[in-house]
Amino acid sequence: MCMFTEIPNERPTTPLLDSVTDAADLRLLALDQLEQFNHELREYLIYSVGQSGGHFGAGLGVVELTTALHYVFDTPNDKLVWDVGHQAYPHKIITGRREQMPTIRTKEGPAAFPLRSESEYDTFGVGHSSTSISAAMGMSLGMRAMGKDNQAVAIIGDGAMTAGMAFEALNHAGHEKADMLVILNDNDMAISDNVGALNKYFTRLWSSPTYSSLREGSKKILQKSSTAWEFMRKTEEHMKAMVAPGIFFEELGFNYYGPIDGHDTEELVHTLANLKKLPGPKILHIVTKKGKGFAPAEAEQIKYHALKKQSSATSTNNSVDSSPAITKQTYSNIFGNWLCDMAEADERLMGITPAMREGSDMIRFSELYPKRYFDVAIAEQHAVTLAAGMACEGAKPVVAIYSTFLQRGYDQLIHDVALQNLDVMFAIDRAGLVGEDGPTHHGAYDYSFLRPIPNMVIMAPSNEDECRQMLYTGYQYQGPTAVRYPRGSGAGIEAQANMQLLPIGKGIMRRQRSASANNVEKNTDKSIAVLAFGSCVNFALEAAEELAQQGIDISIADMRFVKPLDAELVTELAKTHDQLICVEENAIMGGAGSAVLEYLAEQSIHTPCQLMGIPDRYIEHASPTQQLTDIGIDQAAIVAKVMSFL
Repeated sequence: MCMFTEIPNERPTTPLLDSVTDAADLRLLALDQLEQFNHELREYLIYSVGQSGGHFGAGLGVVELTTALHYVFDTPNDKLVWDVGHQAYPHKIITGRREQMPTIRTKEGPAAFPLRSESEYDTFGVGHSSTSISAAMGMSLGMRAMGKDNQAVAIIGDGAMTAGMAFEALNHAGHEKADMLVILNDNDMAISDNVGALNKYFTRLWSSPTYSSLREGSKKILQKSSTAWEFMRKTEEHMKAMVAPGIFFEELGFNYYGPIDGHDTEELVHTLANLKKLPGPKILHIVTKKGKGFAPAEAEQIKYHALKKQSSATSTNNSVDSSPAITKQTYSNIFGNWLCDMAEADERLMGITPAMREGSDMIRFSELYPKRYFDVAIAEQHAVTLAAGMACEGAKPVVAIYSTFLQRGYDQLIHDVALQNLDVMFAIDRAGLVGEDGPTHHGAYDYSFLRPIPNMVIMAPSNEDECRQMLYTGYQYQGPTAVRYPRGSGAGIEAQANMQLLPIGKGIMRRQRSASANNVEKNTDKSIAVLAFGSCVNFALEAAEELAQQGIDISIADMRFVKPLDAELVTELAKTHDQLICVEENAIMGGAGSAVLEYLAEQSIHTPCQLMGIPDRYIEHASPTQQLTDIGIDQAAIVAKVMSFL
């Protein structure tokens, strides 16, 4: 295989790839043409991701597998379910979206993950991991009920096999004897790299129609003697166990095949063709290389999980999706530095992450305090209850988790942490809209789902220093707390080294409307106060500056706490202003603004209050700026809202 070493600026010449407009065209190619097809597919994938930015290494690792699947199975009638969607870029290229790929993750381009509304080949929408086996099993049983004889295939990999949901589905599928194939894409993230001639030989043997017929025929004869059948069954299992790590899957009711080389297209095609004919639940274990075919990505798989959009140079040095060269710190940096400082001061601190060490900036902590660092893999439910167990014994666990992934541990948050009022702090990253990854990754609901939980304290910093002080405050608080902060850099406020406790449930005024201001230029004396939460404080302050240039003076409150709400501050603002506006980067329904309305209603305070936030719809992938403009919670939207009252 030709090894690529740099990302081309110009579209490569790909005549064979260009002849394939959908999977049906691919199936017209001869088997001996697939190697060249895969070469062109890999080269085009490198080029297109360089143009667009996006997930990189996982897609390169499944080029041969993707081609083989579409070559053998009758897609889209046969159902391919990808898990996680990081692997699906080659699938999108083959299934009619080739020329759109340089615009993937942009407002008008393809989504970063499989999306049912985008293509009939995208059979199931993904973004979170470990859902493929459940979905494919459901499709298999659904097709059985509808009298269809099509196939369902789940492709699981890139660490997704570490989540409990995958094993729940395996257990059920074996029990139901569902006609489905699970492909375990082992890309150096888990399980085994034991690939060799003996494994390949036995996999071909076990997946062949001859062996299957012999096995079923022997079963019918030998089951008349339970002792003989049990002996033969154990013998078969032990033979497989000698050359393959599949005994676990066999015990769950799956016929296990592999591991085989996931970059050997001919071997994949033959094996898949055999397995397609076999009934019942089957698992094929393939071993691949994440980043295959692109030398820098093979050498540094985590670093090249994703790329930034290319500018003009062909060098890969500035192409990796790492923090850009900016003077502002990201909120993740603030958390990572605070975690190390706090761990140095308190040996009870334990850091927990569900496979987000790099994203949550826990690398330095993991190196300095390896015995106090716990990466639980893609297992959010376990992460939350693990923290609860630690807290029971007097430790001080800090769970670093993305907002969208905390949703997966919601029952544990309620039942195992909050109900028992345990001392666990959640550092919630990627809150609000996250841009190009789209609705599966937005942190749009954490205010709404955390607010109803008794004992929770919820904080929302508006700048870097507030984030550091809130992390310290949450850590010192006795009970469950959450500090939720957005993706990317802050407002440019330096985080102070000294840490201080903030008063729980108290906001502050960032801008106080002058008592003498009467907005004469607009011929109105109507007074307006903006109650802003988290990142929206900065939009509100920018809007206030713009309005001040027009002679309009408004008050800005940084509410700081979503729960407990600063009732005293809300009451004061409601009594001294004619109109309140609540601004938040969270779903309006059940969010921070809803908390203000609930309080005003409870106190029979009738000051008008309007809410600005994420509307009751999913916000599609686009740049963060485009998304904020689209939903109307940026500086311009706040200015327009204020002007509408004057």
